[in-house]
Amino acid sequence: MGTAAADAAGASVDHLTETYQAHYRSLLRLAALLLDDLSSCEDVVQEAFIRVHAARRRVREPEKTLAYLRQTVVNLSRSTLRRRILGLRLLPKPMPDMASAEEGAYDALERDELKAALRGLQRRQREVLVMRYYADMTEAQVAEVLGISLGSVKAYGSRGLAALRVRMEKSHD
Repeated sequence: MGTAAADAAGASVDHLTETYQAHYRSLLRLAALLLDDLSSCEDVVQEAFIRVHAARRRVREPEKTLAYLRQTVVNLSRSTLRRRILGLRLLPKPMPDMASAEEGAYDALERDELKAALRGLQRRQREVLVMRYYADMTEAQVAEVLGISLGSVKAYGSRGLAALRVRMEKSHD
């Protein structure tokens, strides 16, 4: 098959070259609307031209070459963004700032005060509060574990928080 016959089966290299020269900037602007940095935009547009060039024989109507290029730019921009998002998800989480020695000592004092205040509560109040707020259980789960009604869990929790608040305020005075 000669070049004339091959070109008849799709967009010619000359047509693609002309399209590149005439529409490169508009395709770059399209990519810029979808991406955030110029180098990625240039990469996407160049990759779009490479892909359309490789598949030029499948372009049955050469006047649709620009439409194919635009769609390829959009698809490649989406892929670029997806890869970035996935990369951000896979990055290790930064370590939290270390507390100073003073902050650590203050936190330990507050924990000790809280433990002492919890010990002063009625047994059921303490059990409900610890299961709800330390073990992060739902009221229904606490009721099931303790073998009491949901209403009792709510009542013990409410009274326990009120008593705990009073005890903690007294320790700060």
